[in-house]
Amino acid sequence: MAGPLDGIKVIEFSEIIAGPVSGVLLSDLGADVIKVEPPWGDPWRTSPSRIGPPDARESRGFIAVNRGKRSIRIDLTKSDGVKVAHRLVAHADVVVTNHRPDVPAKLGIDYETLSEVKPDLVYCEITAFGRSGPERAKPGYDIILQARTGLMATNGMIDNGVPRVIRGSPLIDFATGYAVAQGVLAGLFHRQRTGRGQKIETSLMANALAIQMLSLTYVPDSPSAQSRMVREDLHAIRKAGLPYPEVNALYQQNDRSPAYRPYYRTFQTKDWVIAVGCLSEPLRKKMADAMGLDDPRFKPGYDQQSEAGLESARQVVLEAERMFLEEPAAHWIELFERVGVPVAPLKFVEEMVFDEQAIANGMIVEQHHPIAGTVRTVGPILKMTDSPNVAEKSSPMLGEHSTEVLSGLGYTKSEIESLIESGAVLGIVAGVVRANNREVS
Repeated sequence: MAGPLDGIKVIEFSEIIAGPVSGVLLSDLGADVIKVEPPWGDPWRTSPSRIGPPDARESRGFIAVNRGKRSIRIDLTKSDGVKVAHRLVAHADVVVTNHRPDVPAKLGIDYETLSEVKPDLVYCEITAFGRSGPERAKPGYDIILQARTGLMATNGMIDNGVPRVIRGSPLIDFATGYAVAQGVLAGLFHRQRTGRGQKIETSLMANALAIQMLSLTYVPDSPSAQSRMVREDLHAIRKAGLPYPEVNALYQQNDRSPAYRPYYRTFQTKDWVIAVGCLSEPLRKKMADAMGLDDPRFKPGYDQQSEAGLESARQVVLEAERMFLEEPAAHWIELFERVGVPVAPLKFVEEMVFDEQAIANGMIVEQHHPIAGTVRTVGPILKMTDSPNVAEKSSPMLGEHSTEVLSGLGYTKSEIESLIESGAVLGIVAGVVRANNREVS
């Protein structure tokens, strides 16, 4: 059966991560996503994880965030290239772009231009800082917004005296990609009801703030310790010139309510690390009872905000750390699972590629890539009974579908040859590459 977006055509004028992630999500739902790349390709194709011969312009990073799409190479600096792009949009439903704010108009792919080409177009634009305000024209990447919005500082990790970038995943890019997919779906629903298209805007900054809403929300009568420190002391601290590690120590102190200690954290056991997560009082009591942990918080008259209460909380943490070291991880996992306490062993993400639970639920899928061979990657995040997701196709090679896409737009063979000869459109990189002893031309 076809996916729920079968028949919807998305033109993706985007690169690197945020925009491409949205294209993957829409492709998983059945949309035909055509990735428009410049002659040299998405810069992510030449990321440090590059594979195959250099002229193939393929990388593990690109494969990860571009599966299920078709690729056409168009030179938007040429008038004939712009005409091709406009013809693409005239036959499409959705456009996604994540260029600097001034770039779409220069390339003829801004909303004002494309809505003339396709009046009911759903157009979704990603910027770094939004379209208004003094920083509206600035470029930005995940690391810039991690620093700019507090995410990096809140994380609290330090390398060589400065905050460490969150390296496990570009969280802001991915959050933005999810937001774009949500916006596109809402735009399509609105169009179905009204017959009108519209422009949808989101930004890295908006999504960086959204994923920090728990820390960011300010309630004057109940400020967090960090909020008090930032509002009352930070100006003087900066003026005094304290080195960042000392500033970080002041910011991170009392970063978690004693209510969570030691019930929402990681522990070193006799042989490995485990995580426990008890966000309700009944779960916290279950954990303490299962361990035989004597926690005065469960006794009448306990005041967790008093000095004595804080000290007892610290002692409970030390006792829990000692107890966990006495038995291996398997012991604690079996014990907690038996009584219903959320627990899991620490794993590296590379282990998840072969994880039984992930594979059983279609969270990991296998695909064939013409250069990389058999690729394992993340599967669709949704399951639908009537309109299943499809994640069979790997990422496209640069310009792999240029001729196919042009033919689908009604261009004749001679017109296609003329466009390619002029350089307005380019096909797949010439030559033959080998993958798993298979020849691909």
